[in-house]
Amino acid sequence: MALWTVHGDGRTADGDAIAPQERLSWPLTIGFGAQHLVAMAGATIYVPATTGLPVSTTLLVSGVGTLLFLVITRNRVPSYLGPSFAFIAPLWAARDEGIAAQLGGVLAAGLLVLIIGVAVKALGVRMLESVMPPVVTGAVVIIIGLNLSGRATEPFAEQPLPAVVTMAIILLCGVLGRGTTFRFSVLAGVVGGWLLGFSTGLVDTAAVARADWFGLPEFHSPQLRPSVTLLVLPVVLVLVAENVGHVKAVAALTGRNLDGSVGDSIIANGLSTTLGGLGGGSGTTTYSENIGVMGVTKVYSTAAFAVTGVAAALLSFSPKVTAVFGTVPAGVVGGATLVLFGLISLVGVRVWTENRVDLTNPANALVGGAALVAGVGDLTLEVGDMELGGLVWGPLLVVILHPVLRWLRAARGA
Repeated sequence: MALWTVHGDGRTADGDAIAPQERLSWPLTIGFGAQHLVAMAGATIYVPATTGLPVSTTLLVSGVGTLLFLVITRNRVPSYLGPSFAFIAPLWAARDEGIAAQLGGVLAAGLLVLIIGVAVKALGVRMLESVMPPVVTGAVVIIIGLNLSGRATEPFAEQPLPAVVTMAIILLCGVLGRGTTFRFSVLAGVVGGWLLGFSTGLVDTAAVARADWFGLPEFHSPQLRPSVTLLVLPVVLVLVAENVGHVKAVAALTGRNLDGSVGDSIIANGLSTTLGGLGGGSGTTTYSENIGVMGVTKVYSTAAFAVTGVAAALLSFSPKVTAVFGTVPAGVVGGATLVLFGLISLVGVRVWTENRVDLTNPANALVGGAALVAGVGDLTLEVGDMELGGLVWGPLLVVILHPVLRWLRAARGA
């Protein structure tokens, strides 16, 4: 049996959503894959560059991890696995320990996520839902979108002209466009913004000219050190929350019940992160930028993500092509992500509304509200030598406090 059925005649149809196990013609599907590749490129390069891990190896792990994710979730959950921002703080704090020790922390986190995924798969999603009901997963999705908003507004303000042009093209194509124009609105915006940046001197191609066409990724072996492992382990809760939030977000977008795929999603992400720790890449998570692309284009085909995974893995062997991604002006990234991160936040709101979350319940309102402020306000606290930001504290607050306070409220008969 074919992995994907062809939607209609294989050409774009106005207003039709392309389901996960459907695809359009392969040329169009490859184009959708390229669109996801463009959407994830900035963050995929930023995280390893910030933490000191090899960019090429992280790109390889992301590509292979994405393909594993699609296989393990049995082609039901569209997603790209990219390096998680939650790893930045602990890996930055451990940078003086060396890459081997950093990778040991990534490896430990990946193995623990994998164990949690197996437990969820074996015991059933209801076990996890008792800890992470819709009020929690919706809050996590909202936090992810709004916490990252600064990464859109800052480059937008830095280079407003390409940012405005990029955003305008995406909005015009996404709202007024039809057929192919509608489906490729994000790609059209990024390409249009890049061309404007090139014509105005904002694109620096010197690094592209110096880079080799072919080269092997930089591999390293991990070294487990308790001090570094303890720094990284809090990220595990964030990764689990992000994966559950991703599945819930995709379910809300597609109108399908994907609860049975939650365990598979966590297992796949744990395996991908473990591979990163073993080879030299950062830990991975489901990517919010790609949720935004799906929300804009209504193309949920896993075939597009398979194309993205293959492309990312192949591009990791070309330093020159990798350098091309680095030429995208900051304003272009800001204009595109301003739209995408906003959509992600609204998907979280949709999780709340469709599951009729009762915000008059004090456990929902007070804990959810506190977590949102901590996450969106990017609450940053020092724990030893490490600074943890809102992307960690927000999900931790709602994941840990909500079930505890809900249980205490029930125990006193409220």
